Amino acid sequence: MTIREFKMPDVGEGLTEAEILKWYVQPGDTVEDGQIVCEVETAKAAVELPIPFDGTVHELCFPEGTTVDVGQVIISVNVGGGAAPEAPVAEAAPVAQAVAPAPAPVAEEEAEPKGRTPVLVGYGVAASSTKRRPRKAAQGAVPAAPVAPAQAAPATVAVPVSVPEQLNGHGPGGGRPLAKPPVRKLAKDLGVDLATVTPTGPDGIITRADVHAAAAPAPAPVVEAPAPTPVAQSVAAPAAAQAAPVVSTDARETRIPVKGVRKATAAAMVGSAFTAPHVTEFVTFDITRTMKLVEELKSGTDMAGLRVNPLLLIAKAVLVAVRRNPEINAAWDEAAQEIVLKHYVNLGIAAATPRGLLVPNIKDAHAQTLPELSASLSELISTARDGKTTPAAMQGGTFTITNVGVFGVDTGTPILNPGESAILAVGAIKLQPWVHKGKVKPRQVTTLALSFDHRLVDGELGSKFLADVAAILEQPKRLISWA
Repeated sequence: MTIREFKMPDVGEGLTEAEILKWYVQPGDTVEDGQIVCEVETAKAAVELPIPFDGTVHELCFPEGTTVDVGQVIISVNVGGGAAPEAPVAEAAPVAQAVAPAPAPVAEEEAEPKGRTPVLVGYGVAASSTKRRPRKAAQGAVPAAPVAPAQAAPATVAVPVSVPEQLNGHGPGGGRPLAKPPVRKLAKDLGVDLATVTPTGPDGIITRADVHAAAAPAPAPVVEAPAPTPVAQSVAAPAAAQAAPVVSTDARETRIPVKGVRKATAAAMVGSAFTAPHVTEFVTFDITRTMKLVEELKSGTDMAGLRVNPLLLIAKAVLVAVRRNPEINAAWDEAAQEIVLKHYVNLGIAAATPRGLLVPNIKDAHAQTLPELSASLSELISTARDGKTTPAAMQGGTFTITNVGVFGVDTGTPILNPGESAILAVGAIKLQPWVHKGKVKPRQVTTLALSFDHRLVDGELGSKFLADVAAILEQPKRLISWA
């Protein structure tokens, strides 16, 4: 048979690693060119990876939850259509990530006279007749025993296991704990290490009830020490050590590894906060007329089938204000010591998702009509919530809006998205007493906060821009007269 290997690609710009979130195929499955085989999470987004050739899946080189460097082989495929040679194949049950009906010994066979060292200790390794480049050895693993050459009779060699695996493994031979994919996802969401869960299902399978029982707070033990000591989980490979939270012995602490989107966001925010000199200004105003316009647009035919909300008109007001104050839409070029004015607006919308904060942007939002902007906003938000935002959708932004009002927050001091000159925070819209036409009346009131980079936006420009946004939303007819 002919084996082809598919390596972890660089799905972004200069990304060095990605975490395997989910496999859509298993060994033995038939795949076609362009078929999605797995979903990975990079420092920017979750991305589905297609296989670039036809064949039958030979081996999944890494389990779900493993962080893999770009360039490492993640899956091998038999593209020759033939069966594996009979001589080097041991008479042992193959190991897969799926649940096995009964424990079976794990075997490693020799494909070439030189042999190879078993990899992914703790998760098992599938039979292979091809030579692959060596990977990093697992922590605590026992060196592999020599393997008989291919010319000799087939010999079964037991895969060595690490000490933590021998203590905590519930699978065959102390391997990966047996659990179905929904149960694994539940454990990941609850921060439960499956290696510490006692299975009660048939054939040693971990059930949902087992995971919930493990996640339930345990009675506080009598501890003489002043503070609990965290206990590290068992690891199968260096990268897999980041796959699940580390829980303290008395379940009072949970350690969540910072990686993927959250790690990239944290680094970007630190860099932005300590690079760009931030200034934040605030304005509180009456937004009642805009709220009435939202209701009118909802009931009209021009916007039928489109999502109409205050954020849509706020975004439109920002685009009009940028047109009146184009210098606000700029970037600072540190290397050239220049201010780069952008004659287009890629409008970023900060979105809170299960993977962390994402800021995808609407390309050339300045050229879109109100219905087009509504459709773009709806697509952007739904894609972000589904975790399908691509790295390209989060690059090239020029101005960002963050809507903290949806959480009931009045306002805030947002940090600039790296590479941009300003960000607008929208506060909660509340019914408040307000002086309107000389009388105190209940009106819809909100507060906007504008943070900007004082290297390229001075106080006058920032104030004029923020005042224009507020004026448009206070009198939305200016969307027509100022456009």
